[in-house]
Amino acid sequence: MPHFRYTGRDETGSRTSGTVEATSLDGAVGVLMDRGVTPVEITEQAATGGPGIRRRLGLDEPGRDDLILFARQLYALTRSGVPLIRGLTQLGESTRNPVLRETVDEIIADLEAGRDLAGALARHPRVFSPLFVAMVRVGESSGRLDEAFGRMHEYLEREKETVQKVKTATRYPMFVIIAIGVAIWILMTWIIPVFADVFDRFDAELPLATRGLMAVSGFFADWWLLMLGAVIGAVFAFRAWVRTDRGRYRWDRLKLRFPIIGDILLRATLARFSRAFSMAYRSGVPILEAMNIVATAVGNRYIGSHVDNMRAGVERGEALSRVARRAGVFTPLVLQMLLVGEETGRIDDMVDEVADFYEREVDYDVRNLSATIEPILIVGIGVLVFLLALGVFLPMWDLGSAALG
Repeated sequence: MPHFRYTGRDETGSRTSGTVEATSLDGAVGVLMDRGVTPVEITEQAATGGPGIRRRLGLDEPGRDDLILFARQLYALTRSGVPLIRGLTQLGESTRNPVLRETVDEIIADLEAGRDLAGALARHPRVFSPLFVAMVRVGESSGRLDEAFGRMHEYLEREKETVQKVKTATRYPMFVIIAIGVAIWILMTWIIPVFADVFDRFDAELPLATRGLMAVSGFFADWWLLMLGAVIGAVFAFRAWVRTDRGRYRWDRLKLRFPIIGDILLRATLARFSRAFSMAYRSGVPILEAMNIVATAVGNRYIGSHVDNMRAGVERGEALSRVARRAGVFTPLVLQMLLVGEETGRIDDMVDEVADFYEREVDYDVRNLSATIEPILIVGIGVLVFLLALGVFLPMWDLGSAALG
């Protein structure tokens, strides 16, 4: 459906602009008039291949920073008493993300048609998470919409910090491993064959280590193009596999078992679980709905499936701490705090303390990750250099000794 860029005046006479989706120019005028906007200028946006390709690849999807700013601005506007539709119109005009701008336009149209804000947000699941929608729904029903946006902004800020810490934890080892792989590739494909030509000229008996190194190098030199294609194909196949429900579940479970990194990922995931559950529970979201929301908010399909199983247990009338213990994915600290929270009636405060504790631990572990991994990487690189040196310099030493003798 075509998109039209418009400039006009709203009911207060203020200048407004944005985009609207309609089947024709007359349809766009009708949509704007229904919104109370008198169009002054309307132009159809040219359909180009670039934005379409970006949209299909998901490159224009609103990021976490866009949603943080969106929640923060709505908090400020609703707290100041600005009418919701007027505030959304201002946000739609100021946002730089094209998908979010179009989404805001559609939300405004739904609100003007009589739909509530939570229902309008729920129609865009690729932009707004179930947790976001649930918080807004509770805020509307309680008349504290500004508090809902404020808490959502704080949650998204904390989630951003946690995700950045996890990325920092995995960036250094991945960079080193990739660098080692590239170095081995270059050595085997271009450097070792030069030494192999030198050794062939002397027609001497080579050590076992050298013969093995030359055999591996010959394989790399003859089949490097096929191996490169296999690596690229494996990357795309892995990405496709991870997009499936079964693949995502298995990959999320495997990540938690990685040496060193897996423990950090687990605690970061538990911190997200605790923070999301505390916020939803404190805001008045029913516990069953809160657990259903948190199952998708943790960002790990494996942990999320166990939270779903916990929800079924709570629905049967079991205690939250009991079903959490049976799930088998929570640490003793989480289980103990849930038990204390049930006994004191302060579950939200207890899980908030769990989130604070794990966030501090993740931050500490990330800052000390280099000191933990560096010795392992140094030993690995040392063994690699030793094998290469043994395979290259040992025959050169023998040839030099024979020449001197």
